[in-house]
Amino acid sequence: MFPADAPAADRAAPGAPPEERPDLMVVGLGPAGASAAAAAASAGCRVLAVDRRRRIGEPVQCAEFVSSAFSIEDFSWEGIATQRIVRMVTAVQAERPRVSEDFRGRMICRSAFDQALARRAAAAGAHIRLGVAVCEVRADGGVRLSSGEFIRPRALVGADGPRSRVGAAIGQSNRQLVAARQFTVGLRQPYEATDIFLSSAYPGGYAWLFPKGSAANLGVGVDFHRRDRLKSLLRDLHARLAAEARVQAAPPSSTTGGLIPVGGRLRAIGALGAVSALLAGDAAGLTHPVTGAGIEAAVYSGVLAGRAVASWLAGHGNALQEYENDLSDLYDPAYARALGRRRELRRGFGRGVSAAEALWRGWIASPEYWADAAGPSPEVAARPPRNPLMA
Repeated sequence: MFPADAPAADRAAPGAPPEERPDLMVVGLGPAGASAAAAAASAGCRVLAVDRRRRIGEPVQCAEFVSSAFSIEDFSWEGIATQRIVRMVTAVQAERPRVSEDFRGRMICRSAFDQALARRAAAAGAHIRLGVAVCEVRADGGVRLSSGEFIRPRALVGADGPRSRVGAAIGQSNRQLVAARQFTVGLRQPYEATDIFLSSAYPGGYAWLFPKGSAANLGVGVDFHRRDRLKSLLRDLHARLAAEARVQAAPPSSTTGGLIPVGGRLRAIGALGAVSALLAGDAAGLTHPVTGAGIEAAVYSGVLAGRAVASWLAGHGNALQEYENDLSDLYDPAYARALGRRRELRRGFGRGVSAAEALWRGWIASPEYWADAAGPSPEVAARPPRNPLMA
């Protein structure tokens, strides 16, 4: 069993060779990396997966919501799901909140979720190293670690977040980012909705209150170049909700922050000499450009990436291009719509449209968001077109 709180394996064992040659090296052990490692190892690949953190899933940099449609084969949510969500409540500027029924899902403990996925990867045979950072990804595909080791994999999967070293090495970097800040607050009473706050005070993003039993994740996201405002925006939102007797006024805990790609999907395959490189999850830009949701896409893309590598190593020359095609089929239509809505919002949706109306039209709960014929229908707003994990 994988020890989720294992200390860093920050040095090779005495006598170990200075170079390792795995079939696949996975960089990052979030949902995308752990899923890729498990899929490839299950197919018989020799997998090395590394993460710079000493404890997987911590600190949590996520609002921790997944849709009710999200499923993983042979995966138990016991001890991971914290409560159900039955609706979404959207507050636009100072207007009366709008209730969207049947936006169902579950709140999860993200650290426990990530650790469970890592245990699956280890059980499948992947070798996992914690507390080891990637210092360099060379043009020939070699990887230098903070431990001093040099790894020569046959294939690489970059699951190392919005500013992926693997992505940079193949010329694929996320350029449009939202900066987010979140902390944990106490709730005054039980709650079963996700609250969304749309306001011109949150340019390029929004604020949220996502309940987790007696507490909630309270956060704000804004365009990266406005990130200096995050601390004060979140403090003001907390004070307002405390004055409304919705949350406890006590000082919050567990403050975290992070970056969210909002520029759409990147090309997820490339080559570094003879080494094939794939991107998955945030590293591939697989977060919804409007909502920022990315957990489900991370898991699905990780599974597909691991399977693609195994197939490519087995001699199926088109396997990597098929991975790229699968990601395009799964995500491009929905992301194209979202990117269009972001552009419209920046333009104000035209003359005579109030800020509140523009913000609402650009949000997924609005009928206007789905007004044109392109992209998926509202019924699939909170789920991917298909679940490759069940294939």
